[in-house]
Amino acid sequence: MKIALVHDQLQEFGGAERVFLALKKIYPNSDVFTSFINKHELVKHAPDYKSWNIKTSWGSFVPFFGKLYSPLRFLAPQIWESFDFSKYDLVISSSGWYMSKNIKTKKPTVHISYIHHPPRYLYGYETALEWQKYWPIKIYAHIINHRLRVWDYYASQRADYFVVNSEDTKKRVKKFYRRDSIVIYPPVSISKDFKLRTPSPKYYITLSRLAHAKHIEVLIEAASKKKFQLKIVGQGKDLKYLKSLAGPTVEFLGHVADEEFEKLFTNAKAFLFASVDEEFGIAPVEAMGYGVPVIAYSSGGLKETVKSGVNGFLFNELNPESLLKEIEKLESLPKEKYLEMRKNSRKESEQYSFENFKKKITAFIREKTK
Repeated sequence: MKIALVHDQLQEFGGAERVFLALKKIYPNSDVFTSFINKHELVKHAPDYKSWNIKTSWGSFVPFFGKLYSPLRFLAPQIWESFDFSKYDLVISSSGWYMSKNIKTKKPTVHISYIHHPPRYLYGYETALEWQKYWPIKIYAHIINHRLRVWDYYASQRADYFVVNSEDTKKRVKKFYRRDSIVIYPPVSISKDFKLRTPSPKYYITLSRLAHAKHIEVLIEAASKKKFQLKIVGQGKDLKYLKSLAGPTVEFLGHVADEEFEKLFTNAKAFLFASVDEEFGIAPVEAMGYGVPVIAYSSGGLKETVKSGVNGFLFNELNPESLLKEIEKLESLPKEKYLEMRKNSRKESEQYSFENFKKKITAFIREKTK
């Protein structure tokens, strides 16, 4: 069976890109289609990518397209509709903000789309960029987004089947596209050999792109106010701004190699997460895999993975005070209760293993391609 994998873009790497890499691992001989790539970033996460058969869109040949893809989002319909999938038996799209689900295929090719989320900027959710505060850009985006919403709805009817990453995303897909879907949780990197130890944790940790919608500033303000140690793993456009908010107890670690994760996470008291409307949230579950409880904003898919008082806590207001209340609950736990929470965190993470994802996604694909 000839298979094509389609992904929005391979420039910035987050949870959606990890799912794409998992699909590539499951189907190693598949061809890859994407709008554009950043080779410098791609090699960090997929050192063998040069052996792939990658087909980028004509957009990748437009000067500075990699930096201007957001304002040039009106080109998305032309980009995705320019690809030819006629020689493929199966196409699996991995779709989020850049709408790769809206490719065109013809029978007998089967198109299964894994939806990370409908584009946040089209449907009123917070985005990584605070473009709304600039009125000329706001007017421009309003005009462009209206046209894209219409196209996104009609083009979303093309895929044969939808798979989504959470119950929260399933509701959005039904609301915005009027399409049914099934939930297959994304794979999370969990060490099979990891053994839960009794740590003496001294700091809190977070792992995230440093972008507006992630609300890292809430974590920083809480840490600076109560002077607890906070380690921030990740890179992004907001780094300079966030550093300007940080006190002496906040440390920015940037990109951290996978082999360093275990030591870094095992010695953390808890993983802090303040992202709004996060559809699933891979990073918090990764932290659970190291036995680290999660304290997260009660929103989106985090309400599915974090059970308050069992494997972490949820805070209801997006401000440092609400977060600090839940941190105080964690700090006041007796040692045996805290250790039980660490065990529960590890147990919760195990259902999101790569093996479980592979088993469920391949079974679904076999059923739909008989």
